[in-house]
Amino acid sequence: MILDCAVIGGGPAGLNAALVLGRSRRKTILFDDNKPRNAVTSESHGFITRDGIHPQEFKKIGQEELNKYPDVRIEKQRVHCINKENSLFQVETENGKIYSAKKIILATGFTEILPDIPRVKEFYGKSLFSCPFCDGWELRDRPLAVIADGGKAFHMAKIVSNWTNDLIVFTNGSKVLSLEEQKLLESKGISINEKKIATFIGHEGMLEKIEFEDETSVPREGGFIAAEWKQAATFDSSLEYKLNEQGGIETDSWQRTNTEGVFACGDTRIAGPSQLIIAAAEGSMAAIAVNAALIEEKFNLEKHA
Repeated sequence: MILDCAVIGGGPAGLNAALVLGRSRRKTILFDDNKPRNAVTSESHGFITRDGIHPQEFKKIGQEELNKYPDVRIEKQRVHCINKENSLFQVETENGKIYSAKKIILATGFTEILPDIPRVKEFYGKSLFSCPFCDGWELRDRPLAVIADGGKAFHMAKIVSNWTNDLIVFTNGSKVLSLEEQKLLESKGISINEKKIATFIGHEGMLEKIEFEDETSVPREGGFIAAEWKQAATFDSSLEYKLNEQGGIETDSWQRTNTEGVFACGDTRIAGPSQLIIAAAEGSMAAIAVNAALIEEKFNLEKHA
């Protein structure tokens, strides 16, 4: 059997893409290795009717909805390789199975690279986060930290100041803020600490203070990390799609990449914090674009027959 579309990645973008494809009567397989970026998160926010839902519960509901559509199948396999042969894509999974598909939707997302600070993983997803729009409300009015040792420090500090008047920017030993940026932040009551962080102190993931290499410490009750991002996809591929400045896959407004038949959506395109609702919407758009392309191909084929 030749698939109409193979969707790679089972997050909100991939789930919504598969839903729209299923409702369009397209033979679809959703490949999901169940290693989501938000695995450390206990609540997801900003999605109307689903505000505060556990990410795994969100996924469970999504998969149950897909089961209603006979043309959609979920394969809990990691994709090992994708190659294009003539007009079809060959998708090989880690268990050696090969599937042929007319179109590909990449919805594999990004994975974050946290700063190399002892104990950071204990607090990430519980009191330290990456997206203020996702978790700022829960941390509102507390003494917060922005931890950023790169060019995102100034931008992140401005955003996080929306949720608290007690904010310190920690650059972890780096001098990344210009004199002008420092003065502007300080004029808004935002402090700057350039000491090298030794560790985070707290219990059960709840931050209490940040300790430095000179053995001093500053009390904080949570905050945001300006993480680095890389593509989560690890499969081999001969697909020659372009990457944007953020390392995301470049697409047009219809989620089409520069490789004919390959579409991308969700965090796969945009590095950094992204809300579920935006990723899901992009998945819907990618599926509509796939459906439109298949319809056009059908009519063109008939016209030239």
